[in-house]
Amino acid sequence: MARRKIGFVCQSCGTQAPKWLGRCTDCGAWNSYIESEEQPREMDQRRFLPSDAAARPIPITEIAPDDGAHQPIGLSEVDRVLGGGLVPGSLILLGGDPGIGKSTLILQVLAKVVTSGARALYVTGEESAAQVRARATRLGADESQHLHVLTENALDAILRNIKALQPAMTVIDSIQTVYSPDLPAAPGTVGQLRDVATQLLYTTKGSRMATVLIGHVTKEGTLAGPRVLEHMVDTVLYFEGERGDQYRILRAVKNRFGSTNEIGVFEMSGTGLREVTNPSQIFLAERPINAAGSVVVVPLEGTRPLLVELQALVSHSGLANPRRTVIGVETSRVSLLAAVLDKVVGLQLADQDIFINAAGGIKIAEPASDLGIVAAMASSFRNIPINPATVLIGEVGLTGEVRAVAGMEFRLAEAAKLGFHRAIIAASQAHLTPPKGMECHGVRTLEMAFSAIGL
Repeated sequence: MARRKIGFVCQSCGTQAPKWLGRCTDCGAWNSYIESEEQPREMDQRRFLPSDAAARPIPITEIAPDDGAHQPIGLSEVDRVLGGGLVPGSLILLGGDPGIGKSTLILQVLAKVVTSGARALYVTGEESAAQVRARATRLGADESQHLHVLTENALDAILRNIKALQPAMTVIDSIQTVYSPDLPAAPGTVGQLRDVATQLLYTTKGSRMATVLIGHVTKEGTLAGPRVLEHMVDTVLYFEGERGDQYRILRAVKNRFGSTNEIGVFEMSGTGLREVTNPSQIFLAERPINAAGSVVVVPLEGTRPLLVELQALVSHSGLANPRRTVIGVETSRVSLLAAVLDKVVGLQLADQDIFINAAGGIKIAEPASDLGIVAAMASSFRNIPINPATVLIGEVGLTGEVRAVAGMEFRLAEAAKLGFHRAIIAASQAHLTPPKGMECHGVRTLEMAFSAIGL
């Protein structure tokens, strides 16, 4: 009898080691190695062999272009994030905190898919069929015979049912609960995740079926399991939001069939998730009027301009190292802009605590909000409110200059639609024709910008 070969596998990145290590040599995770029985290489190769053994290389000019491959689901916010809809033969990974609404969202998607007569399969390894039916009844998604539910954890049984049903869309909830009987490891381990995801990948690519894998999220907010899982799929989606907040954001961090800059906004209600077609109005709904440190910026999320309130609180610090607490904006960016205010404008912020918050849970990553950040900090420091009908759009350089940003026409149009009458922008874009009822004031430096808004 052959001797069992035991090794250790990192649960964060999948790195293998012959002995236990306290820290992974590749990803740096602590206490992430667990004991795992190594499988013969020949067995792995047979298991992962593609189904089309007769495949041959062909000239790229002979490949038929797949124009219009996206098939709209019917939920405009989901279609926007996916780049136009579901792509047949695509593998999608959906992650989010427990209880955030992943199963609710995916059931509403399935309810839209089956309205066209296509079959859909919902595989659950965590709930009973009765629990799924109860949620579907609450959401109004239990009215079609084309939506099938399977309570199963064994991969072989799942693949048999997929082959027999031939669904247009399959959902695995969740990927960490599915196991392959060929491996002795427990469900959710690196070996099981890699094996299960690989076989589902071959099944998906060999058909016109779209597959969605729902994944658990770690305490750090990242998808649980090895990073190889994210590399194998076509699209990685995150469903974000605070559990006590009614608004949710669907964001793509990887998408082979569309942009990763688009977001979808939903509102959680007693009957499921409702699409928010005008998120800017929601983000500004509870904005205080004539409050120091409050400004409105217009970041661009993909093709969608959003109006977001930025709040800054600058107060004297009694600590040796003043605090820099930032929510929704890059901390390094805020530190850089605070240094610019200190050096160029002369605001002494070295002994000040600085708190920055982007209201509504939105995350701002582009530099077009720099002008709003520095204006909010200066407004709070000097305790002077900014005109509530003014928006600030522009990038700030290290010497205090205000630079142009892309998509200015779309940003100004969105601001004008919500009743803003004045925009502070870079002087190089002041020649643009503003929307009706809006005045654009071009500035070259921070001093000019502060003079224009009364700081």
